[in-house]
Amino acid sequence: MKVELKDLSETRKQLVVAFEAAEVDQELNKVTGEFVAQARIPGFRPGKAPLSVIRKRFEKEIAQELNQAIVSKAYRDGTKEKGLEVLSVVDAAEPKVAAGQPVEVSITVDIQPKIDLPDYKGLPVKAGDTTVTDAEVEQVIENVRRERAEFKTIEREAQVGDYVKFGFEGTIDGQKIAELVPDRPIFGTMPQTWEEAGSEEGLLPGAGKHVVGLKAGESKDGDIVFPADFNVPALAGKTGNYKFTVQEVRERVLPAIDEAFLKAQGATTVEELRDRVRASIVQQKEGNDRAERRRQAADALAAKVEFPIPEVLIDNETDVLLHQLVEQNLRRGIPQEELEKNKEQLYATARQAAVGRTKVRMLLLRVAEAEKLQVTREDINHAIYREAMRSGSKPEKVVKELEKNRERLTYFQQNILLDKALDFLVGAASVSPA
Repeated sequence: MKVELKDLSETRKQLVVAFEAAEVDQELNKVTGEFVAQARIPGFRPGKAPLSVIRKRFEKEIAQELNQAIVSKAYRDGTKEKGLEVLSVVDAAEPKVAAGQPVEVSITVDIQPKIDLPDYKGLPVKAGDTTVTDAEVEQVIENVRRERAEFKTIEREAQVGDYVKFGFEGTIDGQKIAELVPDRPIFGTMPQTWEEAGSEEGLLPGAGKHVVGLKAGESKDGDIVFPADFNVPALAGKTGNYKFTVQEVRERVLPAIDEAFLKAQGATTVEELRDRVRASIVQQKEGNDRAERRRQAADALAAKVEFPIPEVLIDNETDVLLHQLVEQNLRRGIPQEELEKNKEQLYATARQAAVGRTKVRMLLLRVAEAEKLQVTREDINHAIYREAMRSGSKPEKVVKELEKNRERLTYFQQNILLDKALDFLVGAASVSPA
């Protein structure tokens, strides 16, 4: 057997393994011997059927087994001889193996690159400010009141914060927008819609500002500037001229902070409500600070070392991120057909992020190995519970889905280990005030 190694890239290699005719026949004899031992042929005792009978009856099966045996031997002995730490088999061309004939097997693999793990203790991170002001507490309470507000129809002009029903029709350079985007006419003409006066959000970005100062029955012309990344390409970066006609104005009436309001918030006094809100804000800020410290530690570690990243790992991470991007966009209400139109851009975004993510994952796995970090049963249970909470599923369903997909289970367990490694880095970091 002769093994040749070709460099396709720093992490992708091609093994070319050549077998002499005698080596092929040796493997053929092994395969045939297994058939002789296991075959049940009428008229012959088990294991006693002549070779000629076995070879004729199981000709196709023996050929398939021989091919598989040759490829397996090429991979096993070839990677061992060349000392390759294989991450994944990219391609294995099926050889044409024949008795008494030499054969060459070509196998393409992605290998684990050599990584010199840098000093990962004492990485610089900045601590965030987790203090909570009285103004922040009052703002949260105000937001809760706004969410539970009632809307009362009024005759006056719309003021910022009112809820306004209005219709609109728009043009660009004299042409109706509904005709420019016939598949999305709601951006050109809408008989009626409800939006908050003064708001920048909404179907048309900034339409809420144009209805401020108008009362029911009044109209106004105004421009809408579509962002360069607007999700309707035909409108992106353009300015539309619209006529807005107000049909109804409703005033937001906030609920009083009375016994009923306090009870709905799980409090009995205003001070207790403030304490609960303050604790909630502190928890949120501490969570954000923890996430930011983890990001800083990961970035600092990645900046310390460079190494080639295997394509197969980038591909796998791209698939994961692309799936997440699609899910996020669907939750935002973007139609599936819109995502299909922008699939190339989504893929490019996911791939770009995957390169950095993959580098960090590889480094964190090395840290976990160096620190002998382990994933416990308790770690897995906690992670399953968090995934169930995130996806709105029952823990039992998460477990079943993981059991059905071994690759996903491996990725799930690996993520737990990566989290532990990242927590270790943050715990060993050099922290300075923000």
